Amino acid sequence: MQYMNNLDTDLQQLDAILTAVKLQGADYLNHIRERSTASSAEVEVMRDLIDEGIGAVEALEQFNKRFEPIMVASSGPRYWGFVTGGTTPAAIAGDWLSTIYDQNTQSAKGNGDVSALIELETIQLLLSLFNLPKNYFGGFVTGATLSNFTCLAVARQWIGKQSGKDFAREGLSETVKVLSATPHSSAIKSLSMLGLGSGNVIQVNVLTGNREALDVTDLELKIQALNGEPFILISSAGTVNTVDFDDFEAINLLKEKYNFWWHIDAAFGGFAACSPKYNHLVKGWDNADSITVDCHKWLNVPYESAVFFVKEQHQLLQVETFQNSNAAYLGNPMENFSYLNFLPENSRRLKALPAWFTLTSYGKQGYQEIVERNVETALQFADFINENPNFELLAPVRLNTVCFSLTDESLVTTFLNKLNASGKVFMTPTFYNGKKGIRAAFVNWRTTIADVEVATATMTEILTEL
Repeated sequence: MQYMNNLDTDLQQLDAILTAVKLQGADYLNHIRERSTASSAEVEVMRDLIDEGIGAVEALEQFNKRFEPIMVASSGPRYWGFVTGGTTPAAIAGDWLSTIYDQNTQSAKGNGDVSALIELETIQLLLSLFNLPKNYFGGFVTGATLSNFTCLAVARQWIGKQSGKDFAREGLSETVKVLSATPHSSAIKSLSMLGLGSGNVIQVNVLTGNREALDVTDLELKIQALNGEPFILISSAGTVNTVDFDDFEAINLLKEKYNFWWHIDAAFGGFAACSPKYNHLVKGWDNADSITVDCHKWLNVPYESAVFFVKEQHQLLQVETFQNSNAAYLGNPMENFSYLNFLPENSRRLKALPAWFTLTSYGKQGYQEIVERNVETALQFADFINENPNFELLAPVRLNTVCFSLTDESLVTTFLNKLNASGKVFMTPTFYNGKKGIRAAFVNWRTTIADVEVATATMTEILTEL
């Protein structure tokens, strides 16, 4: 049969196939600064699978003809739109090996696969990177959405236990109170998926003075209005528009007085902990019940990588939430450890390996340098905005994201469309404090002041066209 012939041929040519992909990948990465950050090209979509395959060599040729020329530099140094990191060389090596070894990462021992040991070790390395205590249990999921989902699912189970109920087994029987000021959309989506209700968030006021951080005084008033009812607090370590941080030390004091689950969404802002210059922003976060951190942002590993941290004291609640209770062959979840019983996904690749490689390769100092260099480039870009009368900052630059607008707000959409169409830099639109705005987020390890100069020169040129 032809498909078997193709498989046999590909196996015989495996070295040549992998070498071709390696050379092509290296060429892409070596010239990523010259590649466009956007594409408007269209490709005809094939809707029917051919009866006989064409083999890997010809498939690569077809990919290169139809798709490769329009792949954008989303992992490059001037893609500033979606808080997207690049991929460090070490992370690429780890990701390739994850694919080659193709482990179903679940058990640490006893079930034929020990790759979970790598994951458990990588969680310890991350806790060390963030200077968090070792009394957190963690694991890898696909992104901040699944990390928030995992943490809030355990929080939901905790809420039920406060009144002697098992929500995971019995289902929700009451409204769960959730308080937040500026939650990320992924947290709201998680509330929807968990049956807690995306529209049931009790809105906490933000601080005055162009802030997105919650007002702790108003938070306490909202807590008192609950009359002792337990609730979930979703707080922010780096809001999307202005990278604002809630006052974790003040929330710690409230935690001593009131009964609630404290979740911190620190998708990218948690990396402030890597730098002595900025770690004050997360001071006090180590008492949270759960924390979300995205790895495919500032850790600069490939997409589909995030971690959750949940205090170890809540492990039984976590197992009650996620255990495969009708799978006897998996054994007792509290005796035979398996990630199967601690997170949503039963099928998982070894996502921890790229993170392990990059953490081991560059260490604490390497990530401190990445964070501080990105903040420096953000501040350099903000200086350009401040000095050009055609632009205005919509908020102070607190870490790595610049939120700005045009003095003539009616030109924002046209300007941004032209800027992105240039292929030199990519940013995203936003709406902040009643104004149309633009966001530029700096998290890529390759980004330098030279990239800021390319972007600002392009912006200046576009202004002359408006």
